[in-house]
Amino acid sequence: MARSLNAHQIPKGWQYELLDKLAERCSGHTPSKSFPEYWNGGIKWISLADSHRLDKGYVYETDKEISTEGIKNSSANVHPVGTVVISRDAGIGKSGVMAEPMAVSQHFIAWKCDNEQKMNNWYLYNWLQFNKHEFERQAVGSTIKTIGLPFFKKLKIAAPPYLEQQKIANILSTWDKAISTTERLIDNSTQQKKALMQQLLTGKKRLFDDEGKRFEGEWEEIKLGSLYSFKRGKGISKGQLTENGNKCVLYGELYTHYGEVIHEVKSRTREINSVKSIKGDVLIPASTTTTGIDLANATAVLEDGILLGGDINILRPKKATDAIFMAHLLTHIKKFEIARKGQGITIIHVYGKDLANLDVLTPKDLKEQQKIAIVLTNADKEIELLEQQLASLQQEKKALMQVLLTGKKRVVVDG
Repeated sequence: MARSLNAHQIPKGWQYELLDKLAERCSGHTPSKSFPEYWNGGIKWISLADSHRLDKGYVYETDKEISTEGIKNSSANVHPVGTVVISRDAGIGKSGVMAEPMAVSQHFIAWKCDNEQKMNNWYLYNWLQFNKHEFERQAVGSTIKTIGLPFFKKLKIAAPPYLEQQKIANILSTWDKAISTTERLIDNSTQQKKALMQQLLTGKKRLFDDEGKRFEGEWEEIKLGSLYSFKRGKGISKGQLTENGNKCVLYGELYTHYGEVIHEVKSRTREINSVKSIKGDVLIPASTTTTGIDLANATAVLEDGILLGGDINILRPKKATDAIFMAHLLTHIKKFEIARKGQGITIIHVYGKDLANLDVLTPKDLKEQQKIAIVLTNADKEIELLEQQLASLQQEKKALMQVLLTGKKRVVVDG
């Protein structure tokens, strides 16, 4: 394997050996679905439906369970806690470690490690993760790609002595724990933000003004057309993009780069006869080839003079309205109504005249809109900071794997 060591690069004391000689390779099977008694019997069974649970260390849950009868009447086996698994079909190269005894389908290879002298299961898991792109490269097939069993029979691994394996695994687990903790913080912050939006954007929770008084007064329901006029951006082709030209927003970037607020304009184009933004504009995609829900991805523009590309609905304020508040409101509270206004089958369109009739509930006091926008922006910044920390941790672990799993950097083993 390209990133693995070969026999001429082995550090002193390491071995380059068939994995089959260091761990027991096991396969899996699917019990017959014609017999209900083979299923739902409490034995967790890793299948392709569990791909999203892999690459996260331990596998705790599975989509399906089989029974003792299913084990007896098939080639499936129950593997012990700590068994390492890898997918050889869909989700090729994704791996995990069993958190409790489990069986696997025929789409997986399982390795039982002795965890004493030959192979440490967490060292093996990290080695599989490190070489994941190589497993993906080995897959063949036109419709469904897979890795055949002969490949795994010949698979070799570069492995240090057991105690060094264990030390490397322990070091990498420190980063895994930090990554897992940060992922949970991101998930918690995201859920908290969703709950906060549901409260703030519907008026169920009221904030305080600069004098410490809670905002009062009824919110008003108003047509979006009373707040905004509607324009369309003009097409900007890839051939018109340049590194040093005018700032521009392309249609696809409303999905991939921004979210509810444009913080940084990434694309630039040479001067063309296009529509320019006015601070306070709100942008909504004008068409999509996926689902109508995507049409509700509203984005606030906080800068004048940005060129706006084609297939973009531009909501230009007629009266003082906070763009960030409105972008959040349209994206998260009105998304299903906007989706229902989409027209078409292959390509779904939404037009300004459709959006103009949309009823929105907003605070009459602009300051309350602004306060809500500040709270949600701060929540976004907290999530963004955590995502940056996560990216840094993942990069640090990747760099560690590069030196530890190849022996370029040796670890000190106790004793």
